[in-house]
Amino acid sequence: MEIKAKKSLGQNFLKSKTALSAMIKAGEVSEKDTILEIGPGKGALTEKLLETGAKVIAVEKDDRLIELLNEKFSTEIKIGKLEIINEDILENDLSHVELKSGKYKLIANIPYYITGVLLRKFLSGQNQPEKMVVMVQKEIADRIVARDGKESLLSISVKVYGKPVKIMKVGKENFSPEPKVDSAILLIGAISKAFFTDTTEDRFFEFLRAGFAHKRKILIGNLKEYFKKVGMDGKDLPQIFTSLNLDENIRPENLTVENWKTLIQKL
Repeated sequence: MEIKAKKSLGQNFLKSKTALSAMIKAGEVSEKDTILEIGPGKGALTEKLLETGAKVIAVEKDDRLIELLNEKFSTEIKIGKLEIINEDILENDLSHVELKSGKYKLIANIPYYITGVLLRKFLSGQNQPEKMVVMVQKEIADRIVARDGKESLLSISVKVYGKPVKIMKVGKENFSPEPKVDSAILLIGAISKAFFTDTTEDRFFEFLRAGFAHKRKILIGNLKEYFKKVGMDGKDLPQIFTSLNLDENIRPENLTVENWKTLIQKL
């Protein structure tokens, strides 16, 4: 069955055996694992996951691919090693699927256009995976791990939940059809909400977004602007920065995750 990739669904089928093996290795997949795969496509990664003996739950939005997957993996489906769900992962809370928080791994070659939404859904949700191994645009992976030494709203938003590691670059020639940009395998391990024991997620991200509101401005300027907008007094900000050994001219990109935590607790 010949099925062409749908541009509207961001489909770029991975064909590199090296990259597929690297994703399995990064996820430390074993027969004891339950794996959630998003966008299995034609089943290249699904096949590698099943070879480990793991239980795989694959969520595919494209109706055209369901028949192909059912036929290709009919044996694995019959013995209960593979469950295929024909739904949009962004509209599905997976409440009817046996996925226990911290007891499954998310491994997927995801459509690039849903990267941010998908990371937020599974990192901040109540049913967090133990770890994630996802194929993303190389530029996004570099931003998340802060390869240039500069943090961003995206990188901090990931690091408060887990530890991101760029595993390897995957050139665009390893996909069909070939995308315009290179990709990278991103591992996010040690996923939890332990970071938020002393502050709420809503409060933390409210101040984080305020801090990064204007990238070119210094942090204290962004916070003063936010305080003014919400009717709060920001006159103590210089004193707070001094107490935390933060330079008043520091930019938001230069704060570590822990810097943000202590600052927001003071605020």
